[in-house]
Amino acid sequence: MNFLGHIYFSNNDKKLMLNNLFGDFVKGKDLSLYPDEVQKGILLHRKIDDFIDHHPKVLELTHKLFDDLPKVSAVAIDLFFDHLLAKNWSRFHKTEFNVFLNEFYESIITDKKYYSEEFKFVISKLIELNWISYYPTLNGLEKACQGVSKRLSFENKLKFGKEVFLKFENEIEPVFFEYMEDAKVKFNIQH
Repeated sequence: MNFLGHIYFSNNDKKLMLNNLFGDFVKGKDLSLYPDEVQKGILLHRKIDDFIDHHPKVLELTHKLFDDLPKVSAVAIDLFFDHLLAKNWSRFHKTEFNVFLNEFYESIITDKKYYSEEFKFVISKLIELNWISYYPTLNGLEKACQGVSKRLSFENKLKFGKEVFLKFENEIEPVFFEYMEDAKVKFNIQH
């Protein structure tokens, strides 16, 4: 899952949401430099990544999409699932989507010394450009795929992610819903 999935699986804990996102910017196993609440977010981020990376149906889907999206099919699935989560938000959360996002943005404080400059920059752009609010639309999915494609350090076909999503939509959606049900149990989500 990408930004939205990580925020969602933080179970409405605003500090955990931010620290969960920070997990994508932290390398290595030694987390002793960080306060306990930050460590908790980093570890949750890694557990979410591990769960989706090893989910049997997601693995099957990753292989199915590989010919169209070599080397980036798993990344594409993260973006596809965020799109589907946003599109179907009311099935998964009681708070309206844009209200949820605004409440999260208003809670963000990134002036802590342990947050990297890169993380602070990404979060500031996330808020300023309100990327996640576009996730429910195909245009938003396309922008997300193109943006991530540009940030990857190797040539890739992720910029064609929207087209691949539309080609396999009938196979992607059932896997998404099955994954979400399994993940809600795994992460004890009570929304």
